Amino acid sequence: MSEAPGSWTAATGTAERHTLTDTCALTGTYSRLIAACDALDARTVDPYAPDDAAAEIRDGSELAGDAAALDAFLAASAARITARHGHAPRTDVAASRALHDYLWSVSLLMSGAWYLDRRVPRIAPRDIRVNLTTGEIGIVPGQEFACLPDDPAAAAGAARIVGHEEELRAELRAAVVDHVGPLLAAIGPSIRRGPRALWGMVADDLVSGIWYLGRMTNQEEHAVRAATELLPTAIPPFPGGADFRRLTGRDGRRHPTRTRLGCCLYYTLDPERPCSTCPRTCDAERLRRLEDED
Repeated sequence: MSEAPGSWTAATGTAERHTLTDTCALTGTYSRLIAACDALDARTVDPYAPDDAAAEIRDGSELAGDAAALDAFLAASAARITARHGHAPRTDVAASRALHDYLWSVSLLMSGAWYLDRRVPRIAPRDIRVNLTTGEIGIVPGQEFACLPDDPAAAAGAARIVGHEEELRAELRAAVVDHVGPLLAAIGPSIRRGPRALWGMVADDLVSGIWYLGRMTNQEEHAVRAATELLPTAIPPFPGGADFRRLTGRDGRRHPTRTRLGCCLYYTLDPERPCSTCPRTCDAERLRRLEDED
């Protein structure tokens, strides 16, 4: 992977930025995405601006490569869970929830740019800032990105043109894998699960982010198709595909649902209301929740 724009390079010790045009190609996309998704607790950040909360911020590369930073990340997750649920989580639960929050947000930043504008940003771990106190994600714009030949931003210096939609989908899968792989290796021992379960969580969060964005933009069926085309089946290291199915409600409406490949352990915090795609949630309960939302 190439050096992240705006980062310090070991070779020169100087900061490199793409042009304003290159940066704006993604900044506008990120802004639209964040505005559309209430559940995406993220914002764009300037890495050169002073930050009063700098002591509470860790970037993605620190989480994957610095044991003390990872410990602080997991402790902050445990503290937020305790404040929200009134009891301290197990260590593996705090780690699983922290990983899930990170995967969902960062995957959505990449997949959302692909879904909205057919651009796949190569977000490096150092481009992500995590506020340990709030859990908010900061994204430094200006990444290189893959796009199709007819993209208005194809002439930008940060753009890398690919030939067709399937190649762009492959770029998205690769971008997610390259970003999260080091973090999975670092956090896996705390979660006490093997690679298949961890990559199952990645697949779940990649698919569910696209599905959520579709619902937020009144394009659920389009999003389900897009997520299915992205992961039609197991594509290593992802252990399974999107695997949507339909549940028929009392009025004959057919609702899309899927069952998670990996578990985020939320059921240990709220046993009465596990995730709607959890294997523990039966179809009758899924339908009840879906029809209550209508």
